[in-house]
Amino acid sequence: MMLRHHPLMSYRTRPNWPPVWTQVTQNGTKTVKGEVGHLKFVYANTRFSTKCFLVIEHEREKFVGALIFDDQAFCTQIANLLSSQAGRAIKDIGDLDISDTL
Repeated sequence: MMLRHHPLMSYRTRPNWPPVWTQVTQNGTKTVKGEVGHLKFVYANTRFSTKCFLVIEHEREKFVGALIFDDQAFCTQIANLLSSQAGRAIKDIGDLDISDTL
């Protein structure tokens, strides 16, 4: 099963992949939607939270997206998996078959 279609890739029954990508600038907030850009960094404090923050680069700009989960253990697994995918295209990460991985 592809990461983007996994039933636990959700929060309160709503899919969380891909997140909305946000950038705050002096002129306001800029958002991008979809499986765009390349993953640069992942941050998650899964001991205390069910949130995972992703930093991407898209068209030479950096954006942040948040994945929020209902399941803390799954959040930890996804954060670890995503951390190992730094540098890859977000679309390729969404295509990952995580059936046997998690």
